[in-house]
Amino acid sequence: MSSKGSMMLVLHAHLPYINHPQSSQYLEENWFFEAVAETYIPLISVFERLVADGIRPGVTLSISPTLGAMLENEALEKKLGEYLESRLELLERELERTASEPAFHKTVKLYQKLYSDAAAVLHKYSGDLITPLKALQHAGQIEIITSSATHAILPLLTHPEALRAQMSVAADDYFERFNRKPAGFWLPECAYSPGLNPYLKLSGFKYIFTEAHAVEFSDSPRNGVYSAYRTPNGVSVFSRDAQSSREVWSSKFGYPGASAYREFYRDLGYDADEQYLKPYLGDGGRRPIGLKYYKITGGNVPLNQKLPYDPDEAMATVERQAEDFLSKRLAQIDGLYASKGIRPVIVGCYDAELFGHWWFEGPAFLESMLRRIRSERLPLQFVTPSEYINSCSEPQELTPQISSWGENGYFDPWLNETNDFIYPLVAVVTERMVNAANRFCSQDLPRPVERALNQAAREVLLAQSSDWAFLLYIGSHGGYAKSRIESHAANARRLLGEVLEKKVDETNLRELETKNNIFARLDFRVFSSVSKF
Repeated sequence: MSSKGSMMLVLHAHLPYINHPQSSQYLEENWFFEAVAETYIPLISVFERLVADGIRPGVTLSISPTLGAMLENEALEKKLGEYLESRLELLERELERTASEPAFHKTVKLYQKLYSDAAAVLHKYSGDLITPLKALQHAGQIEIITSSATHAILPLLTHPEALRAQMSVAADDYFERFNRKPAGFWLPECAYSPGLNPYLKLSGFKYIFTEAHAVEFSDSPRNGVYSAYRTPNGVSVFSRDAQSSREVWSSKFGYPGASAYREFYRDLGYDADEQYLKPYLGDGGRRPIGLKYYKITGGNVPLNQKLPYDPDEAMATVERQAEDFLSKRLAQIDGLYASKGIRPVIVGCYDAELFGHWWFEGPAFLESMLRRIRSERLPLQFVTPSEYINSCSEPQELTPQISSWGENGYFDPWLNETNDFIYPLVAVVTERMVNAANRFCSQDLPRPVERALNQAAREVLLAQSSDWAFLLYIGSHGGYAKSRIESHAANARRLLGEVLEKKVDETNLRELETKNNIFARLDFRVFSSVSKF
């Protein structure tokens, strides 16, 4: 660490579990393909380049179990390869089309490199992106943590058995994927309530992250959000620093809103001739295809008046902003050291998908920042949570307060008039799952019955995902979100009913096991009222 303080950068990588092996026409699967090409592979490449040059990234990466499962899904891997091939094919045509338009031609070449690099990394690791991440963690270059099983908003779950299931399944999933027990737990949406503490401890998690007011509203935190704390049962707590978060997160007031950066909302899928694009659009007409040739230009500039994107101008902006960010962090640390006499840790927490997908230049910003620390010998070091806990003195004990990083600071986006119908539906099917787990947990069951109970547990967990409530709230893909909640709940009800009636439909069961095939080793007994951890 520096003599006066340090920084912790936490990137939370998550997507809801989307797997439609029977079809290639689900637009929602593109969320995964885009995130792999624009965020996950670029971040892996940044980490590997830094390590090759002797620079330790020191970044903490949270990978949700649902995303981890998608990264290991062979059917999605095949579709991802096809997606990259189709984009590279289109880009060959775009090179010809833009040959006389140098401003656009340069950007086409940039995309060609992006997708070619993505295809090369996939080939290098035989489609398994967990392998390089495991290697980076094993070498001590990054720290990887987990989140709840299906990214549920934990304080909104009404059954303690559901809380235990979400956490213990996540811990087991992490162990199977990374061959070690997870130290850290990312609270989905930083949603915290004191009632989570016993279950975090039971599942073996050593630290969590909260929004700033979880600590600021507790009893007399001595160092504000600039040190770790400890709950009464010994779980360490880090809180997000609002100042550094705003600078990176906000598209209005932060770095991603710079006029030179790529405009996310103007896409070739709507700009180019529809017949020309038809082979790449799939069924359903126009849609975004990920190729965006214009820059932000200005926050109030209409989309049709945006100016062409210039990669060189954007990279020059990256360098200026990386320097600015580091200068502000050093000043922030100096100020806290002088005023409070503490060695602060500045905790910056962000969705990983911000870096590359939403903020196209984000991975370059991260790399520039880390290289600049080395080249300029700046008195600042990125530390991981485990390193910080092992090096700091005994933290102050406190009880964080109920909070989230969502709009208005609590649970408004996930519980409102657009989505409140979800919770009675989920509560009822969870109750049935708990009752079935209690009834059958000690019985020697026929294999089809046990499979049906295990699949019912998967369906209940998938119904509890926070993503469906959020999509309904923002009015995006609402029909898909509603259908996912209702189908998972219906699947669980049907399976549990068949078990009770001793008439398991094995054909239907096999179909569900193929489609909703997450947590292959899940044991339904995790939902029983007395579970083994």
